[in-house]
Amino acid sequence: MKISIFTAGGTIDKVYFDAKSEYLIGKSKVGDILIESKVEAEYETHSILRKDSLEMTDDDRQLIFDTINAAANGRILLTHGTDTMVQTARHLLAIQNKTIVLTGSMAPARFRETDAIFNIGFAFAAVQTLPLGVYIAMNGKIFDPQQVKKNRAQNRFEEI
Repeated sequence: MKISIFTAGGTIDKVYFDAKSEYLIGKSKVGDILIESKVEAEYETHSILRKDSLEMTDDDRQLIFDTINAAANGRILLTHGTDTMVQTARHLLAIQNKTIVLTGSMAPARFRETDAIFNIGFAFAAVQTLPLGVYIAMNGKIFDPQQVKKNRAQNRFEEI
């Protein structure tokens, strides 16, 4: 089973340049994290976008949809910014015959203290074991996109 990993930007791939928090979305660290973690499963990585999710448009979501829908592999992991991850996950619900897991992080993967490494590993395991459908893997839980929201005050995802 080969897993296709698509990246769309978000905090997980942010690179900060100064104390004023100016940033760019950099090259994804997902591949590096999987190599460092000694992952043996077969996977491939592709960048779709490098955007903060608050800047994503309906056209961006359609590009993500079209790219994932056209992917030959049926197991898809998508890294995405957390602010609009739920909106994108709901947009992907129309895709049939694939297992799609979205994840991201509250702190960039480049930071020493980050949830990115855990979230990527958790989502990587989830995409291999979950049945067909679209899921969000955050905070050590699997969420149904129709029953989740981001709690910005608590900096976590929770069921609604």
